[in-house]
Amino acid sequence: MVVNNAGVASAGSIEDTTMADWEWILDINVLGVVRGCKAFTPQFKKQGSGAFVNIASMAGLMLAPLMDSYNVSKAGVIALSETLSHELRDDGIHVSCVCPAFFQTNLASSMRSDLPGIQQNVNKLMKRSSITAEDVAEDIMRSVQDKSFWVLPHAKERRMWMVKRHAPKAFDWLMHQESKRWMNKMGGKAKA
Repeated sequence: MVVNNAGVASAGSIEDTTMADWEWILDINVLGVVRGCKAFTPQFKKQGSGAFVNIASMAGLMLAPLMDSYNVSKAGVIALSETLSHELRDDGIHVSCVCPAFFQTNLASSMRSDLPGIQQNVNKLMKRSSITAEDVAEDIMRSVQDKSFWVLPHAKERRMWMVKRHAPKAFDWLMHQESKRWMNKMGGKAKA
């Protein structure tokens, strides 16, 4: 089993996030996973089995406001994971895609952003989570054993993803309201 757990974050609007930050986050979050998969695929094919566990984020499915580059990078991990699941299945290689929401990690410590208070807000959301790293690890192990693709540890966000899939207009309205709330909270730095 190979766990591709590359992750850094950047927050800001499309106008405010620099191209250097876009390149930084895509190189680590997407190309880091690509490099891990490329490095181990030949060995997995040779032995006729293996499992890739690619750590994406609920941000890649839900697309929160003011997280443009992070959302795109994690959506890229999801797209890569889905592609590899189909591409490598007949070689005995399983792929799991892990999409947690907030839980206690050190992600905010490397976050790049000019938004005032964003790291504190992210840390607050992480501390409030009832999901632990151990819970996520158990869900991952279960997905590898069961050969299931999705690992969505947070029940509320899993329900929201179902709303997005089955009632997209309702989801769009909810996300627009959340965007306005976040933009106001961040001092109106970005316009909704």
